[in-house]
Amino acid sequence: MNIMDFNMKKLAADAGTFLSRAVQFTEEKLGQAEKTELDAHLENLLSKAECTKIWTEKIMKQTEVLLQPNPNARIEEFVYEKLDRKAPSRINNPELLGQYMIDAGTEFGPGTAYGNALIKCGETQKRIGTADRELIQTSALNFLTPLRNFIEGDYKTIAKERKLLQNKRLDLDAAKTRLKKAKAAETRSSQLNSARLEGDNIMIWAEEVTKSEQELRITQSEFDRQAEITRLLLEGISSTHAHHLRCLNDFVEAQMTYYAQCYQYMLDLQKQLGSFPSSYLSNNNQTSGIPVPSSLANAVGSPAVASTSGIVITSPSNLNDLKESSGSRKARVLYDYDAANSTELSLLADEVITVFSVVGMDSDWLMGERGNQKGKVPITYLELLN
Repeated sequence: MNIMDFNMKKLAADAGTFLSRAVQFTEEKLGQAEKTELDAHLENLLSKAECTKIWTEKIMKQTEVLLQPNPNARIEEFVYEKLDRKAPSRINNPELLGQYMIDAGTEFGPGTAYGNALIKCGETQKRIGTADRELIQTSALNFLTPLRNFIEGDYKTIAKERKLLQNKRLDLDAAKTRLKKAKAAETRSSQLNSARLEGDNIMIWAEEVTKSEQELRITQSEFDRQAEITRLLLEGISSTHAHHLRCLNDFVEAQMTYYAQCYQYMLDLQKQLGSFPSSYLSNNNQTSGIPVPSSLANAVGSPAVASTSGIVITSPSNLNDLKESSGSRKARVLYDYDAANSTELSLLADEVITVFSVVGMDSDWLMGERGNQKGKVPITYLELLN
């Protein structure tokens, strides 16, 4: 029973406080009550915190869109995060494209120029997909998570203390209003004609003034204390900016790594595609109107040469002889070639190297030798010498 009485008294007190704040807030909005203004420094800190919160949310949401353009996937990840469960791993767009290319190249035949090119492109797309996945993971950990922690942690604490400060200010202003009214009533009571009534009223209103002054001192003390707590929290925004700056540098570094990887992957792919016959890489080979057989496009030169749009096409007889024999031949390099990896040999136009066939090697390649250097060379860059 005592507990129930205590709870009812507390409920009544809370309701009275809430009503007093509501009345004070309404009168301030209507211009019927004075409002205690915060000092300029605290107002500036509040403005800075609010500005930080707004722009942090915008940057965070747009970064999420950049890293994961699919809105459905973002919603799914958000739900799993709220459920504190790991989202299922899904294949991303570059990986899916790469897999389609590899499957198509396998279907068309890895031994064909188009099939081989599709497989190489598909493998590169899958590498880009892996790099994209690493970018998302690194950015989420080093950039998005700190921003989200600020919005859902630090700023929520600031907002809570700011709300308490607002309530303490309303309590303070309500106490000022009550004291002002009590003093006005005390003054009026002293002007009454009846001495007996005057004495009674003066005593009543004097007690009310004393009570209001005591309440004002308490509310002023609570307001000052809450203002100091709020100020200390708000001054931490500068440290938050410094922390977010470090996170931003991490995000930029992750992007630099990602774009550098993509550039290197595409550069390597370009070199690999550059080893394919020119007739497969250009859409303008047929200007003479004469179809070019693939066997001719893969040939390494003999004196019997047909020229189409500047492309050197030679008879395959010498190449077949070379591949079937175990000997070596001299060959002149037609174009510069940069080795894609350590198994290949870089070439300079017009230099002469020794070439020979190796059993099991891809039909588009020969082994080249220059002094102590040895490596694979694309046959379309060579012309066999007699």
